[in-house]
Amino acid sequence: MGDDSHRVVIWTLSASNFVIGMGAFVLIGLVNPMAEGLGSSPAAIGTAMTTYAIGYAMLSPFLVSLTGAMGRRRLLAIAMSIFALGNLATALAPSELFVHAARVLAAAGAGMFTPVTASVAAALAPPETRGKALAAVVIGLTVAQVLGVPAGSFIGYTFGWRAGFMVVVALAVPCLWLIWTRVPKGLAIPPASLSDLGRTLLNFGAMLAILFTATFLGAIYILYTYLAPLLSETMGYGRNGVTLALLVFGAGAVAGNVWGGWMADRLGPLRTLLFLGTGQVILMPLFVFLPFADWALFVLLGLWSLFGWSFMAGQQLRILAILPERPGVVLALNAAAIYLGAALGSGMGGLVLSRFPLTALGPAAGAFAVLAVAHIVISHRVSGRGQA
Repeated sequence: MGDDSHRVVIWTLSASNFVIGMGAFVLIGLVNPMAEGLGSSPAAIGTAMTTYAIGYAMLSPFLVSLTGAMGRRRLLAIAMSIFALGNLATALAPSELFVHAARVLAAAGAGMFTPVTASVAAALAPPETRGKALAAVVIGLTVAQVLGVPAGSFIGYTFGWRAGFMVVVALAVPCLWLIWTRVPKGLAIPPASLSDLGRTLLNFGAMLAILFTATFLGAIYILYTYLAPLLSETMGYGRNGVTLALLVFGAGAVAGNVWGGWMADRLGPLRTLLFLGTGQVILMPLFVFLPFADWALFVLLGLWSLFGWSFMAGQQLRILAILPERPGVVLALNAAAIYLGAALGSGMGGLVLSRFPLTALGPAAGAFAVLAVAHIVISHRVSGRGQA
């Protein structure tokens, strides 16, 4: 394939990941109307996000390994179809219990789809631009949180919460066509198997490296999960202020995806991750000094997000270098670690708030980021391979 064909495939996968991200997170903005429509409480409906995260973390490595011998194009089409069916089932759900079951189905599709897109991008791109290609594929997920989730929420509030999920289903249809017509057959990617998954899970050095994703994101989610109430209490922000702050954070995340791929290709994965982890150690404790002037807060939010969401390309390159013979398995485990980190950070943030005020979240997150930096150093010494 030529360079132009590579780019078409990578941006097809990125656009598809946008739909995956929108379908995964749009529920966040639809909690209240869903609770009202299903006769439940917002807290109960909100746990459907936890169900999705657990389903993804548990099913993704298993399903990617189980389908390792299947053609990548066919697997991507099947995975997107399952994801679309999960969102259709959510849109038609008659009860809260049905919503939870539908979210597990959607998580199964997403858990197969996103890790495979990363392995396809890594296989298509030349070594010198592999980090950039991985970042381009993942950026669709980030843009979904910045634009797709607010758009889906607006549609849901305007036309009913079921419409928010139906939009995801509608967007999945052209993605299926693009996948089938743009992704080539016969990609040279080592097949995965359940025995590969078992061997990887028993490989201490590889698992230690993969779980850096959980500790790095865990530090971020200690603060990010409770950012809205923190800004409401310290800055006096209401709906508009919090929305603007989240948009700034989202813009930083999009820029971070691009910057992270550039850094990983030029500095190497290890130096990139150490630099970004150190940035988190410095930036997150600064939130203890709130309130700031609005402009200063937005600068801090942008920098924090930029450093926080630049790590993925470097981390993916690093774990692919450790176990290049099992790309599908390690990328699926890394994707599962994302959700593990979000759950870990949210839980730790809740523990902090059970004893301390909201302003303690920044220092707590910074302290956990120190552990993440230690994690990357230790895992490098244990496994070492290809991480410079």
